Amino acid sequence: MKVSYQWLSQYVDVSGYTAAELAEKLTRSGIEVDIVEERNQGVEGVLVGYVKTREKHPDADKLSVCTVDVGQGEDLQIVCGAKNIAAGQKVPVAVVGAKLPGDFKIKRAKLRGVESQGMICSAKELGLNDKLLPKEIQEGILVLPEDTQVGESILDVLAIDDQVMDLDLTPNRSDALSMLGTAYEIAAILGRDVKLPPTEPQTNSGVRAADHISVEITAKEQCSHYAARLLEGVRIGTSPLWMQNRLMAAGIRPINNIVDITNYVMLEYGQPLHAFDADTLQNGHIEVRMAQPGEKLVTLDGVERTLEPHMLLITDGTKPVGLAGVMGGENSEVTENTTRILLESAKFDGGTIRKTSRQLGLRSEASLRFEKEVNPEAVIPALNRAALLMSELAGGQVAEGVVEEVVLQHQPVRIEVSVGRINDYLGTELSPEQVRSIFERLHFTVETEGEKFIVHVPSRRGDIARAVDLIEEVARLHGYDNIPTTLMTGVTTPGALTKEQAIRRVVRHLLTGSGLHEAITYALTHPQQIGDFPGPYQDAKPVALAMPMTEERSTLRTSLIPHLLDVAAYNRNRNTDDVAVFEIGKVFITDEAALSKLPDERLHLAVLLTGKRHATHWAGRPRDVDFYDLKGVFESVVGYLGLEGAIGYSTAQPEGFHPGRTAQITLDAENGRIVVGTLGQLHPELQKHKDLADTYVLEVELTPLAAAADERITYQPLPRFPSIARDIAVVVGREVQAADLTEAARKVAGDLLESIQVFDVYTGDRVGPHKKSVALSLVYRTPERTLTDEEVSDLHSKVVSTLEQSFGAELRK
Repeated sequence: MKVSYQWLSQYVDVSGYTAAELAEKLTRSGIEVDIVEERNQGVEGVLVGYVKTREKHPDADKLSVCTVDVGQGEDLQIVCGAKNIAAGQKVPVAVVGAKLPGDFKIKRAKLRGVESQGMICSAKELGLNDKLLPKEIQEGILVLPEDTQVGESILDVLAIDDQVMDLDLTPNRSDALSMLGTAYEIAAILGRDVKLPPTEPQTNSGVRAADHISVEITAKEQCSHYAARLLEGVRIGTSPLWMQNRLMAAGIRPINNIVDITNYVMLEYGQPLHAFDADTLQNGHIEVRMAQPGEKLVTLDGVERTLEPHMLLITDGTKPVGLAGVMGGENSEVTENTTRILLESAKFDGGTIRKTSRQLGLRSEASLRFEKEVNPEAVIPALNRAALLMSELAGGQVAEGVVEEVVLQHQPVRIEVSVGRINDYLGTELSPEQVRSIFERLHFTVETEGEKFIVHVPSRRGDIARAVDLIEEVARLHGYDNIPTTLMTGVTTPGALTKEQAIRRVVRHLLTGSGLHEAITYALTHPQQIGDFPGPYQDAKPVALAMPMTEERSTLRTSLIPHLLDVAAYNRNRNTDDVAVFEIGKVFITDEAALSKLPDERLHLAVLLTGKRHATHWAGRPRDVDFYDLKGVFESVVGYLGLEGAIGYSTAQPEGFHPGRTAQITLDAENGRIVVGTLGQLHPELQKHKDLADTYVLEVELTPLAAAADERITYQPLPRFPSIARDIAVVVGREVQAADLTEAARKVAGDLLESIQVFDVYTGDRVGPHKKSVALSLVYRTPERTLTDEEVSDLHSKVVSTLEQSFGAELRK
């Protein structure tokens, strides 16, 4: 919102303060001012001149020699090259000694032998934004209205000696999208009164508006109030220069007196208006309804729009004549031949206007205000104000009465708040008189009820709905700098990480300390990524976004691995073949094709290894990473979490993994053994598709691991008693899992078995077809005493017997 200092002074006394000082006060009270612009870009000594004569230059076809009266007694001879210069015009003249923007000084000069005693200026030469001027005077010299006083300073005529504050408003402060709203804010800061402009037009008692126009609201949820006035005998022309100056200061280009008045009142009250040519409306009727599917309307910009049922229309009962709150229709446009005006003022639903404006790409000053919700009690005052200006500046006769339909009456906002509560929130010691003074400066009506204030909030402040909003107003007006710094009192709770957060941090530090790099990838992915690698939830349904920005980011991921594969491919394409990365993030799981509830968010850990285990070194040949490198990474995490005995592995063949080099990870939980993840080599076809070397990936759900983990660090003393080791090699069928053998041995040996490891697996002719030899190293020890050979031999025999009975194992001789 651009606020002219001179225009603002019409509503509130700002004497004693510069625009820069007001901007500082506004910013400190919560409305940020981005910049204060000087409209005068360096103009000095430019006066209004009257062109008495204009003759062709004797030696130049494109130059004219003009005699100009600038009110200084003697006429000036000025050579001008503008095509539109003519006798009888009033123009800005930079006399000798004047300055123009860019520190350009005017001196006496001779042009093709003819003396020139000044310069007739264009708008651009005066530093004005000529794009805001009417199109017919954007080129050539600036022609001033006929009633402009000769000899008057151009700074006063064009209101150039002005400053404009550019307000950067937050969405809740839509009240400051108007001059009056800004005036109320300035008045509250300075403790001064607001002067409201006159709003009651003189009406033609012989004509009743209700006899010629009618209003009907069909879309009652989208339009709560629609009001109209009728004006006859209107003369279309240019608006007065003072109004044009104010519109241009606000960044709006003047068009004609009717359109300029609607824009002027919109800036003044924050209430958008629209003027229809009443003769184009069938029987003067207005119907506010929703659009029909496929309905079309040519808007004022000359573009035909195809409308949709969620768009709100203004119609005359048969055809659309405007997009409500966005832009009028070309078929009801005010033209130079218009004599009868139907003037509209309404309260439209902000969400409806926002959706229409965004979909059609039509962003206007009107839609901006409707989107943020306009003041419901400004509909009639703004309508009357515009009618008054049209009667004064366009010669219109205002018909008696306002034709309106009100669907929903605005309910006044009444809020209770106590001084004690305000002081408790702010840490201040404000008195009831100080608080009341602040509310009254804001022009809020205040009643006292015991120790409480009953505050009646005006409808222009739609951002105030609760007591805390009033407390914020007190803080703003009292001054944030005046609020003392105090220590917090009361019961405090020391901050701490949850168990899951602590374990996430531990895992991150452990993996980065092990030489892996952490990756952070998008939670959104391409549907094809899920098809190539569905991850641990093979039956999960992908969750598609309703309005994705791009197809590459259109679906919520069900696995972390696809994006880690992209990371590996990205590095490989840049000659970085050795990649070790991990990611901790969430995946989104649902079994519903059409969502009826939010998907389940699950925290996962994924690891990817590819390339060499170590960089090339003279001490040894580099070796490619394999399944056991990845398993070792995971076991380091498991060991740190104290879950060694609770984790198990078994063969698996999930989609996307190598069928013979993959294992599923299981966990002993309270409700039994559950599958928590998968680790293994990527399927060769997928490796080829991604142009990767042998790649090993792991994905595990962290939440159940965190639940089972013991985040406390525990210590064990070094063993005091010796251990007894026994090695055996058993021949079993190739389908028997080594993990099953070790698990059976643990159950038999119990607490006396300190550890059991597989140290060799052999397949070949010596053990026969479909057989394999598994060598196990068992260590027996108890922390309480020294074991004897006899009891270890007895226990070891039981282990061997159990393996023979359970798995058909034979001791290898």
